[in-house]
Amino acid sequence: MWFAANISILGLPLGATLVAMQGLNIWQALIVAAIGTAGSFALVGVVSVAGRRGGAPSMTLSRSVFGPRGNIGPTFVSLLSRLGWETVNTTTGAFVLLSLFAIIFGISSDAKAVPIVAIVAIAIFEGCTLLVSGLGHSAILVIQKWATWIFGALNVFVAIMLVSNIDWAAVGAMPGGPFSAVLVGVGTIAAGTGIGWANAGADMARYQKTSVKAARLIGASAAGAGIPLVVLIGLGALLTAGDNSLASASDPVAAIRELLPAWMAVPYLIAAFGGLLLSNHLSVYSAGLTTLTLGVRIPRVYAVTVDVVVTFAGSIYFMLIAGSFYGPFISFISLLAIPITAWLGVFLIDMIKRRWYDPVALLDMGRTGRYWYRGGIEWRAVGAWAAAIVVGYVLLSVGQNGIGWIVTFMVAAGIYAALGGARGQLRAPSDASASGTGTGAASADGREAIAEETRRA
Repeated sequence: MWFAANISILGLPLGATLVAMQGLNIWQALIVAAIGTAGSFALVGVVSVAGRRGGAPSMTLSRSVFGPRGNIGPTFVSLLSRLGWETVNTTTGAFVLLSLFAIIFGISSDAKAVPIVAIVAIAIFEGCTLLVSGLGHSAILVIQKWATWIFGALNVFVAIMLVSNIDWAAVGAMPGGPFSAVLVGVGTIAAGTGIGWANAGADMARYQKTSVKAARLIGASAAGAGIPLVVLIGLGALLTAGDNSLASASDPVAAIRELLPAWMAVPYLIAAFGGLLLSNHLSVYSAGLTTLTLGVRIPRVYAVTVDVVVTFAGSIYFMLIAGSFYGPFISFISLLAIPITAWLGVFLIDMIKRRWYDPVALLDMGRTGRYWYRGGIEWRAVGAWAAAIVVGYVLLSVGQNGIGWIVTFMVAAGIYAALGGARGQLRAPSDASASGTGTGAASADGREAIAEETRRA
């Protein structure tokens, strides 16, 4: 699942930024890519363990930590993250279709020169995304499995062609960047890869068998996403060694296509479109679950409509108004990485003590629920989350974005731990243990209750 979701061409511009903006050499870029991607997706794997234990989506499980009302803030940020990534994917996917239209119909590939065609491209990508994401969890698993092989092979083919454009002399002459630049690079890559998916880990793992070991979930996330991303990010860094046009392009799809032989254009565009679609439909699927967790009482079709309108408008801005793709892209992932990382710090400290989630209480938004705490808010968790966000944004404002997310995580985790950490029912009661659910899983009845609530919503 995570391999297929990370074989999109967005890895190439991330690699380009490491060289053009951070001044790293290829070895530093590869180290940064490995630490940033595998490390951040290992955290996604840890959150997946919570999904296996509780049988519920990430932000639903988060109610047990923050309280039903206290969880609104982290859940809203999670929804913003999903919508933001969908906008990035949709914009890039529309650029792919625009390039394909230019080849087939002989029109301009400049979105601003053909605005109507650009809007049609956005609509087509949105339609394909909704078609796949609406098929359900089981169908998505099958699609991701086969797509890993099909689009993975196409990407390898494209990568081989791109290697011929690398200026190896320039690569060998690249000076190394300072350690501070390496830290900034790790933060940028982590924020642009695993951190953005961290609060969706349990969404994908909630149907895992309770017999699956935690180490396997963590390893599958780290390796599944890390392998394709290190290759793509490394390739982007290599391509930028002698020419930084990729890092400054307003249309990254066209910039990469220019580096390929003419006969490779169509296979490349198909591979690019497929990779972006595989990431986007997972994001839409997770966004739907997050919207339900917010307690928005509207039919699902209306929630999807809001999703489409927001991402459609954002994509129009990127393609027809914004002068650069990378400036807003990097700013977006940097800004949202702070509150998501703060949530991670609190949630993971809670996981150290918690082995059980009350499946009935997770759906109980009333005052008598186990996770109501004080006024529906677990003030220690919310306070630690808010304090860490303030610290993170202060560091970001003074240009310390490389260590901002690290410090944010440590502050959130440290404050929450110092205040006593998790509180409430951390282990299954004796009756649940007797029925075989005391090892860390929600009861079968509880899983059915969560599934039924999702179906009715």
